[in-house]
Amino acid sequence: MGGPGNPPEGPPEGAPGGGEDEYRSVVFDESFVRAARLQEFSAQERIADHAPAVRRRRPLRRGLSRQALVLVLLIAVAFGTAIYMGVRHPYQTPAAREPVEPLRMTVIPLAPEGKVPGRADPAYLYEHSPAAQFRTGAEGVPLPASRRTAHFSDSQVVSALSTAKDYIVRSALDPEVLTGGEVRAVRVLLDPDQLDQFDQSFARPTADGRHAPTGWLVRFDPSRAELADRKVRVQGTLQAAETDASTLEVTADHTFVYALRAAGDGDKDEVSLFTLRRELHFRFDRDDLRLHQAQLVVSYVQAGPLSCAEDSTNHLRPLLAGQTAKEGGPAGTDPYATGGATALCGSLATSAQPKV
Repeated sequence: MGGPGNPPEGPPEGAPGGGEDEYRSVVFDESFVRAARLQEFSAQERIADHAPAVRRRRPLRRGLSRQALVLVLLIAVAFGTAIYMGVRHPYQTPAAREPVEPLRMTVIPLAPEGKVPGRADPAYLYEHSPAAQFRTGAEGVPLPASRRTAHFSDSQVVSALSTAKDYIVRSALDPEVLTGGEVRAVRVLLDPDQLDQFDQSFARPTADGRHAPTGWLVRFDPSRAELADRKVRVQGTLQAAETDASTLEVTADHTFVYALRAAGDGDKDEVSLFTLRRELHFRFDRDDLRLHQAQLVVSYVQAGPLSCAEDSTNHLRPLLAGQTAKEGGPAGTDPYATGGATALCGSLATSAQPKV
């Protein structure tokens, strides 16, 4: 066997036998070689650059690479931002919504002082009445020039006015509504918190100032009267104002004139005019504006010719051409005037009737 420093097959030829290897104390293992800071230049490099035989190698970089470090930094920043936004986000928590007020309604019948004037031609009646210059249908409900308020933009004010106009058109000009049939077209424009009151009004009409269908919309008793002309005459105003930082209010004041004849007799009967003045107060919060819905909080109606003895809660039962009221009321009321309200029943002023 070889000595402790010799390979198993013995010392190589030419080596001094039995002598100590003069380099035995130096160990050049693989890790030592890789870590060496000196590297020999190639022969070509030494010839070209006259450089020294060796060059110093850059020390190996230990730890994360530059790309990995950047990635870790980005993840840390994103995580920190998420925590910050969760604790101090820039969006205000929406305030609790105030309860929606129930609709307060008043319907005042106006009784004629004599016979209701009539004529076969509706156009003649319109021309000889105060409604001669009124516009027809939705054209009589124009949107006013709108301006932004302290807390609402131009578009939000226009949205409030447009929703109010849509409600007026659907509830007082739609023939399907006027003849006592359709109500859904009006219902879908109401704030959801008012739907229970609306539904109860039609399921169980009551003259309590809260649950009269004629406070929500205009509809005639189909067993008594029908439209002689679908082109209803309209005139009135719309006004928008901010009540507080979260509420817009729109006030609508319009007079509608309908040409009616007795139901079921076609064109045989004479036509008479029915006049209705209606003041509505709408309220809008930001949810209503976004959803194209309205809170109807006040409905004030004066309408005639009606008989004070008739119940106008569920349907309007107009007096037609040649008919007279069974009972009168207080002093005459002109629905074309812009004065104050009458009592629960009034008299239709002669000046409000067409001259035939």
